[in-house]
Amino acid sequence: MSRRALTAALVAPLLAAAAIAACPASAAALAFAPCAASPGFDCAALAVPLDRGGRVGGAITLRLQRREAGQVPAASAVVALAGGPGQATLPLAEFIAKTISPALGARDLILFDRRGTGSSDPLTCPALAAPATGSVGRLLERCALQIGPARGAYTTQESVADIESVRRAAGYERLVLYGTSYGTKVALQYAARYPAHVEALVLDSVVPADGPEPLAIASFRAIPAALGELCADRACAGITADPLGDLARLAVRLHRRALRGFAFDGSGRRSAARVRESDLLQIVQAGDLNPALRALLPAAVRSALRGDPDPLVRLRLLALGLIPSVPREPVENSPPIDEALFAATSCEETPFPWQRERPPATRLAEAVSVVDGMPSGSFFPFDAHTALATDLIPDCAYWPDASPAPRPAGAPVAAPTLILSGEQDLRTPSSIAAQVAAQIPGAVLELVPFTGHSVLGSDFSGCAAAAVSAFFAAAPVRPCAPGGDPFAPTPVSPTKLGYVSAPPRLHGRPGRTLTAVLDTLVDLSRQVISATLQAAQELPSGSSFGGLRGGYARLTSSAATLRRYSFVSGVALSGTFPVRNGALQPATIHISGAQAAPGSVTFGLDRYVRGTLGHVRFRVSIATVKLSRTTGRRAGAGTWPSNAGAWPLRVRPFPRAGPREARPARLP
Repeated sequence: MSRRALTAALVAPLLAAAAIAACPASAAALAFAPCAASPGFDCAALAVPLDRGGRVGGAITLRLQRREAGQVPAASAVVALAGGPGQATLPLAEFIAKTISPALGARDLILFDRRGTGSSDPLTCPALAAPATGSVGRLLERCALQIGPARGAYTTQESVADIESVRRAAGYERLVLYGTSYGTKVALQYAARYPAHVEALVLDSVVPADGPEPLAIASFRAIPAALGELCADRACAGITADPLGDLARLAVRLHRRALRGFAFDGSGRRSAARVRESDLLQIVQAGDLNPALRALLPAAVRSALRGDPDPLVRLRLLALGLIPSVPREPVENSPPIDEALFAATSCEETPFPWQRERPPATRLAEAVSVVDGMPSGSFFPFDAHTALATDLIPDCAYWPDASPAPRPAGAPVAAPTLILSGEQDLRTPSSIAAQVAAQIPGAVLELVPFTGHSVLGSDFSGCAAAAVSAFFAAAPVRPCAPGGDPFAPTPVSPTKLGYVSAPPRLHGRPGRTLTAVLDTLVDLSRQVISATLQAAQELPSGSSFGGLRGGYARLTSSAATLRRYSFVSGVALSGTFPVRNGALQPATIHISGAQAAPGSVTFGLDRYVRGTLGHVRFRVSIATVKLSRTTGRRAGAGTWPSNAGAWPLRVRPFPRAGPREARPARLP
């Protein structure tokens, strides 16, 4: 992923702005003018010191947007703080305005890209713009040296001071802080330092003021509960009776030897691939941002334990964002997370288990010693050293610190606070949310079922949005009502046609072939939805998906074309479905393959399928076709194709609840 290089052309303006930095940034009032690219918002810029500690001269220009509450100047404002660290806020303006609208009323909305992100002098270094060579740790070391001493100025403490500069320059008495993920850490630190200027807090997916904990022990402890919720109410019936045990057994196998399997790319080409224990851990972690990925996990793990590695191989490629294949390199927009800023903030201020002045080798040895001294099972169901290898510790060990160790976060917050936490969140689990809530008098904690990280951007139930509305209406925030998972666990992928059942009125090979055809189309729908959620945007026209067992399918805005696309070995589908409003429309497709009853299948508007398979003519209700090993609980919101009766199947575009935080591509 390309970045603008950190060159003298960037450094010179910072040095030239030293005179600006010498003056209090808050002394000048902000001059807002209508934004050219953001109707309804006014734009402004504010110069703030690069380093308020005086170690490095220069200034940073913060780019701001404001939506006024009315004609009369507001005394307070809502300030939104995106995640990361490194996520820009301004690209999320419309989503934020809609999401936090219950808080606005007589309050203005203030948005700005935090220092080093988006349009606020983004932090860059040539090392991260070049093709990756060597270890990530050495890459970050080169990046740190290229940035120079200024790397120590991209801390949470400086971001907190920036918020205060914005408040004073904009003339607000008090602020409502709405933070997501890392943004909650910034909000908590601001509230501790400037309590008189905080009106309320909305904390979505909480990072503690002195966090995150570098070994992520709470995240590993959250895995059993997350799997338990995913498979509750017999949702994994027909898949597994012990999803956690399956995951642990597979982790042990992968620790001993990598799993070898195959995957088909968007042109139908077959290639070998491996899955290691660290890859399995990253798949699990990716599921807290993508509900479709976690729904695929139990069956993929079960298949791998049974000797069928291909579903897990494909799931890993989905988690990495390598599915689908795209017809061309997409036009590069601003990255979701600024890699250099993420590294600078994370490496400078995370409380790693080493002495800051030590060289990399000593730091790593100290970290390993700490891990070796921890109780057995601290990282269950994974191996301790695998957990260590996939964290930031091996990479940040090479980062030369340029700032003092972070100061204590300060006194507990004393402001009305709403905390939102997803029950499927692994990176900021609900146990952490509960700890933070216990430190804030009167804080309201809303636990949202079947929801992962960045709750307001991924909750399909509406419970989190209702909690925000109630909180700002001074009404009771009610617990989320019990409901079904909109992404119920998917069934185990059949390895041969003999494992597929025939519908009541079409027996033998023709009936099993028809079920396999519907299985295949549902599988395609699931892959498209999973990839769309993983990309967090609509997929480019012409995106291609390899079949689990062969062939490929290509999607445009108006059609889905299948070329020997296969989900069940020996059954291949070819043909073209028109696509309207994101769903497959009536069409006739042709069936071939060594195991199939050859022929054609026509899908109509009346929820019946007709055709000829193996010289047998048929007309069958789609609702009577039982897909392979269907789950024991129905999908709650109908967003995930869980049975054949869900025709017409949705392929694209898939409606997302909202933008969510990502993580830099180069870092684990």
